[in-house]
Amino acid sequence: MSPLIELTGVSKILKGQQEPRTILDGVDLEVNAGRSIAIVGRSGSGKSTLLSVLGLFDRADEGTYRLDGQDITRLPERRAAKLRSSHFGFVFQRFFLLKHLTAAQNVSMALVNGQGWLPRRNRRAQVMAALDQVGIAHLARNKPPRMSGGEQQRVAIARALVRNPKILLADEPTGALDTETGTSVIDSLLAATGRGCGLVLVTHDRDHAARMDRTLDLVDGVLTERVPA
Repeated sequence: MSPLIELTGVSKILKGQQEPRTILDGVDLEVNAGRSIAIVGRSGSGKSTLLSVLGLFDRADEGTYRLDGQDITRLPERRAAKLRSSHFGFVFQRFFLLKHLTAAQNVSMALVNGQGWLPRRNRRAQVMAALDQVGIAHLARNKPPRMSGGEQQRVAIARALVRNPKILLADEPTGALDTETGTSVIDSLLAATGRGCGLVLVTHDRDHAARMDRTLDLVDGVLTERVPA
């Protein structure tokens, strides 16, 4: 079985008023179904840039990108947007929830944006299933101001899962949470790999990184695999 994602020799160069700066330098990376990867590194090391390239929000300057075995390196933006909707779920440090909507309505927005107007009954079933996956189906009618930070992050994860993505990309999802709550959020993300989803986690937390199947260090744009002690 081919990897869900395969990057080969991917480089990204930041060009501005100053001297060009290499953010990613010849990155090779495979993301496989049902497996988890942690990417760690200092602030400014290029972790978020790498996640943006993986999620098709940004394009590499060099190298190739294969998704499900197909070369999508030079993909037009319209097609990239469709692939983001069909293949990816995104979780960020900030929850990006709409405060005036309930948890269920926030999750449902992903279905409206990604799949058009599904019949209400179908939307409701998918939303409740996603909330149940992260253990907060009982909070479906609550609005974000009445929820803890951990609960809001779980709503955000449910929103990422509701379209049954093949790949989850998580950028510092526990950065604003306490240790216990952060651990429960990582539990929810790892549970998705048990259903066949590939997970890429960007984190500063070494304990969370250690729970992934692989840990990769990004230093000066170079990605290397950490050898277990």
